[in-house]
Amino acid sequence: MLALIARPLVFGIALLLAGPAQAQAPATVPPEKVKQLFDLLDDPSVKAWVAEQRKQDAGSPGAPAAAGASPSDAAAAPGRMNTMASSTLDRIKHHIERIVRTLPLLPGQFARVRAETMEDMSSKGPAGVFLLIAMFIAAGLALTWATYKFTRPFRLWIIAQPKDTPVGRAKKIGGRALYSSMLIVSFALGSAGAFMLFDWPRLIREIVLTFLMAAVVTAGVRMYLAALLVPSFMQVEHAVEVRALPIANETADHWFYWLPRIVGVFAFFAAAFILLPGLGIDRDGMTVLSVGADFVLLLLLLLAVWRRPRTQREGAHHHAEATWLLTAYFVALFLLRIAGLPILFWFTFAAFFLPLAIVLAQRGVNFILRPGSEEAGRPTIPAVTIAVIDRGIRMIFILAAAYFLARVWGLDMQSMQGSDATTMLILRGLINVIVIALAADFGWSIIKALIERKLGIETPHAVIGEEDVPTLDPQQARLRTLLPIIQNILLAVIVVMAVLMMLASVGIQIGPLIAGAGVVGVAVGFGAQTIVKDVISGVFYLLDDAFRVGEYISSGSYRGTVESFSLRSVKLRHHRGPLFTIPFGELGAVQNQSRDWVTDKFNITVGYDTDIDFARKLIKRIGLELAEDPEFKNWVIEPIKMQGVQEFGEYGIVLRVKVTTRPGGAFGMKRKFYVRLRQVFKEQGIELPFPTVHVEGLQNPHGAENAPLEITPELKIAVAQSHTNRRRKKAGTTE
Repeated sequence: MLALIARPLVFGIALLLAGPAQAQAPATVPPEKVKQLFDLLDDPSVKAWVAEQRKQDAGSPGAPAAAGASPSDAAAAPGRMNTMASSTLDRIKHHIERIVRTLPLLPGQFARVRAETMEDMSSKGPAGVFLLIAMFIAAGLALTWATYKFTRPFRLWIIAQPKDTPVGRAKKIGGRALYSSMLIVSFALGSAGAFMLFDWPRLIREIVLTFLMAAVVTAGVRMYLAALLVPSFMQVEHAVEVRALPIANETADHWFYWLPRIVGVFAFFAAAFILLPGLGIDRDGMTVLSVGADFVLLLLLLLAVWRRPRTQREGAHHHAEATWLLTAYFVALFLLRIAGLPILFWFTFAAFFLPLAIVLAQRGVNFILRPGSEEAGRPTIPAVTIAVIDRGIRMIFILAAAYFLARVWGLDMQSMQGSDATTMLILRGLINVIVIALAADFGWSIIKALIERKLGIETPHAVIGEEDVPTLDPQQARLRTLLPIIQNILLAVIVVMAVLMMLASVGIQIGPLIAGAGVVGVAVGFGAQTIVKDVISGVFYLLDDAFRVGEYISSGSYRGTVESFSLRSVKLRHHRGPLFTIPFGELGAVQNQSRDWVTDKFNITVGYDTDIDFARKLIKRIGLELAEDPEFKNWVIEPIKMQGVQEFGEYGIVLRVKVTTRPGGAFGMKRKFYVRLRQVFKEQGIELPFPTVHVEGLQNPHGAENAPLEITPELKIAVAQSHTNRRRKKAGTTE
C-alpha cells in the first residue's frame, strides 16, 4: 500500500511545485494539506490527466528517459492504465478503507463542530434554533391556511369543471396544480420569507434558512402529489376519473403517504450535508455520513415497495416478482454508493427512473385526454395534440436527464465543441445522436398523428354481396388511397435522414456512403427490373387516379374491392372472401365499377297479346315509386323506365328496361322492382309468359297414338332451364 501511494505522491508534489528539484529538506506540512493532496490524487480526472502527461512525455522525441525507470516499468505502465477493472477495484477498496479509517474520527469532528457552533449560537442554543424553525414553519402553515380560505372561489371553479370531457379533466388537473403552487408560495413566504425579514447572526441564518427550504420542498411535493393523485382524504367525488394517472384509491393513498416522507427525509439530509462542510466536517466524514443517510433512505424505499398494494391487473405472482426486482435494484444502488462509483450509480439511477417517468407521463397524458363519455357527446382531443404533448414531455425528460448526467459526471458542455479529447468527442457524438433521434421521433409522431386523424374520418367498409359495390366519398377514398403510401415514404425519408445525420455527428463522412448507395441502387435496379416495373406502374396508376381504396374494380380474371396498397402491389378482396395480391405490372387495363355513376339494362318478357304502351306506363310508375322510396332515393340518378321493344322472343315480347344510379344502388332496387312488377302485372292481368312444351306423336299409356303428352312440373322446370340457358348464351354473344 505504501508503495502504491509513494510514487503518485512524489509525482504529484513535483507537478504542484512546478519548479526544479531542490535538495533541501521539506518543511513541516499540516496534516490537512497532506490529506487534501491524497484526495486530489485519488480524483479520477487528476489520474487521467497525469496519465496523459506521462504519455506525452514518453512520446516526445527529445524527452529524456525518466530517472530510475527501467524498460520493463515503461512497458508495463500502459497496461496498468488500461486495465479498467483493476483500477475500479482499487478505487472501491480505497474508498471503503477511507470510510473505515474515518469512522472512529467522526465523534471528534462532531465535538469540534458542536463547540464551534455553540460558540456562535451562545445566545440561542440548539433548543432556540429548533424553536425558531418550528415557529416559522407554523407561520408558513398559517399563511397557507389563509390562502386556502381566500381562494374558495377558485376551488369552486375547479370543482365545477366537467369530468366527462378531456378538456374538463385537463382544466381540473391544471387548476389543482396551479392551486398547489399558490399554497407552496404562501408557505415559502410565510416561513423562509418571514425569517429573512429579521436580522440574524450568520450561522443561525444559514441553519434556519436551509432547513426551512427543506420544509418548503417537502410541503411542495406533498401538495403536488395531492393535486395529481387525489387521495381519499380529500373526499373528491369520482376521484378515480379525475386523477392524473389511471390508478385505484389504495395505490393513490399509499404513494401519497410514502413519497412525501421519503422526500422529507431526503431534504433533511440534503440540508444537513449543505451545512456540515462549513461547520468543520471534512470530506471523508461527509462520505461516512452519506452512507448512514443512504441506508435510512434505502429502508424507507423498501418499506414503500413491500407495503404497496396489489393492482387489479397485477397477479400475486407478478406482484411478488416486481417487489423483489425493485428490492434488488435499490440495494444495488446502495452498494454502488458505498463503493464510491458515482458515474455507475447515476447511470443506473437514470436507467430506471427515466423510463419510469416517460411511461408514467405517457399514461397520464392518454388518461387525461381520453375521449369523453356518451352523455357529453364523446368529445375528443385531436391525435396530433396528444402526440405533441406526449413527445414533448418525453423530449424534455430525456434532455433533462442527459444534462443532469453531464453535470454529475463533471462534463463541461460548453467546452466540448473545442475539445479534441477522445472521450469528449464520443460524448458529444452521443448527445448529438440523442438529439437527432428525439427530433426525428417528434417529427414522425406528429406526421403519423396527422395522417391517422385524416384516415379516421372515413366511413367504415361496407359488407358487399356478389354484385354490391361499396361507395365512399371521393375525397375520403382518395385520402385513404394516398395517405398510407405517403406515410411509408415519409417514414423511410425520416429514417434515412436521421441515420445520415447521426453518422455525420459522430464524425463519419457520409458523402462516400451516399455515392455508394447510388451505385448499389443502380445495380439493384438492373437486377430487379420486375420490381422496378411494378413500382413505376403503381406510380402511374395513382397519378391517373385509376382506383381508390374501397372501390370495386376488375382486371382480367381478378375482381374485388381495393383494400390497400404497397409500393409494388394492390390487394383486392373478392366478394366471396379471397384476397388477391396483384403486382401493378401485371394489373393491365382496369375496369372501375365504383366511379361516378352506373347504368344497368335488363330485359322483361311479356305475352304477345300485351298492350305495350300500358306496360310501359306501369313500368314507369313503378320506377318513380322506387325513386321516391327513402331506401333508394339517394342512389337514383334516373329512375327505372322502359326503352322499348328489344325483340320478339320465342314465347313473348322482350322489353328493354334501363336505370341509372350511383355505384352500388342498382342491384337492391332491381330486386325490389321485380317483386313489385310481378304484383302489378298480376293485378292488371298482364301475362309473364314462361316456356311450355307440347309433344305429339307419342303413345299414351292406354295405347292411343298422337295423344298429347302430359306436362309434369318437373318437365316444365327442365324445359324452362334449357330456354334460360340458351337465352343467356345468346345475350352474351350479342352484347
